Amino acid sequence: MMEIRYAANPTDTKKYTTEKLREEFLIESLFEEGKINLFYSHHDRVVIGGAIPTGEELKLDAGDALRTDYFLERREVGIVNIGPNGTVTVDGQTYDLKKRDCLYVGLGNKEVTLSSEDASNPARFYLVSSPAHKQYPTKVLPIADAEPTKLGSDSESNNRTIYKYIHGDGLQSCQLMMGMTLLEPNNMWNTMPAHVHDRRMEVYLYFDMEEESRVFHFMGEPSETRHLVVKNEQAIISPPWSIHSGVGTNNYTFIWAMAGENYTFKDMDFVKMEDLK
Repeated sequence: MMEIRYAANPTDTKKYTTEKLREEFLIESLFEEGKINLFYSHHDRVVIGGAIPTGEELKLDAGDALRTDYFLERREVGIVNIGPNGTVTVDGQTYDLKKRDCLYVGLGNKEVTLSSEDASNPARFYLVSSPAHKQYPTKVLPIADAEPTKLGSDSESNNRTIYKYIHGDGLQSCQLMMGMTLLEPNNMWNTMPAHVHDRRMEVYLYFDMEEESRVFHFMGEPSETRHLVVKNEQAIISPPWSIHSGVGTNNYTFIWAMAGENYTFKDMDFVKMEDLK
């Protein structure tokens, strides 16, 4: 099954209740043992998924939602393991993923299956897929080989390390960009001052959080901000017109993924603090 999330416009979003905001933009039940859960967003046709293989391997299946013969017939996908060791098999080729390793799988691969090294301590695969027009090689980038970028400071409560996985100078793709940000202990803010990029959407997955911890994720137009309270291993669909920033009750880790018009990190419009409301 694939849950459909339709595109929302900023004028209507201003009037949403908390319940409606969560219904439109928050993915609460992404990970379930023994299943793949998929969510199709009409914002840039991105598919977001979570999988926990506890017995037999799980197959990435298009079902009826995409109306294609197989999931990657017209798509590409990035897969990050956020749990114990696991394996992704792509058309018979096996790729081992430790925690925080990333696999890019390109257009045209017909069969993708996911399994855990230890079913009693299963892997937790997070995936984001976007439409593709060209085939790029399927390739793993271990977290140990990803280039870290240090940003922020303790004084600003945003001392963090960014790992870029899928981008112009990393794993090659058509539209999809993907990476991970780790906040140091006692640091809680991300992406502030905020920005928007009106030509592409973004998805945030928050994880490595304690059960009682929460992230207050800020969204909306810069002059009409709203917030969503997010638990561990929940994801946010961020429309192109929305800011995407958050502050946690503790430090946390998040995976960001983007797809849309432009393929560059420079395509963003920064918002001055005095313009946020």
